[in-house]
Amino acid sequence: MTTISIVTGGSRGLGRNTAISIARHGGDVIFTYRSGAEQAQAVVAEIEALDRRAVALQLDVGDIAALKPFADRVRTTLQSWGRESFDHLVNNAGHGEMASFAETSEAQFDQLFNVHVKGVFFLTQALLPLIADGGRIVNFSSGLTRVSYPGFSAYSAAKGAIEILTLYMAKELGSRSITANAIAPGAIETDFLGGAVRDTPEYNEAFANMIALGRVGVPDDIGPAIASLLGPDNRWITAQRIEVSGGQNI
Repeated sequence: MTTISIVTGGSRGLGRNTAISIARHGGDVIFTYRSGAEQAQAVVAEIEALDRRAVALQLDVGDIAALKPFADRVRTTLQSWGRESFDHLVNNAGHGEMASFAETSEAQFDQLFNVHVKGVFFLTQALLPLIADGGRIVNFSSGLTRVSYPGFSAYSAAKGAIEILTLYMAKELGSRSITANAIAPGAIETDFLGGAVRDTPEYNEAFANMIALGRVGVPDDIGPAIASLLGPDNRWITAQRIEVSGGQNI
């Protein structure tokens, strides 16, 4: 039976690459976007060109009141596809804030934790009745939970919370044979922080010099790794933090 995956933040960056990689592995995809409906529809078209089904649903993961209605829309989409459940949840949606510890505002802190922690917690909770037994959850963390880099104290603290939450998901959902793992990308060329790593040569070079494989990552280094983790051969991997960084800061 074809799998169905939900990917949050699937209209751009690593979420987009993940959604398309899942489709290339033969899965159908429901993905969310916060804004940029045209970008989202372009991803739908690209997935459909792979002869897979895709639906883009608008969602601000940080808007907790919107999560239950979103679950209802997911249920309706699944029913239209002849299913009552989906197989994989990839919690990718998020954003970056770069500010020193001394200068981070309460508003910046709250926004990061609302999206990266509270949103992940309560979205997953809202979708639990729809996740098939034996399903998979993948939460996005960051290489910045293992090493420090000035300016990311609040962002990294949020991602550290996600790694602990992943352990609890794995433990408490294990009775349903649902696995939960955290993927921790290193420095990647995306539009994160306005494309800083991608578009600023000195940043790109500085991070490349920290990486054993000699370059920063690209989205194609991450999406296929997640699609592979969701495959049937990896059913016995759970409660793990899996860093995909090319050997950064080793």
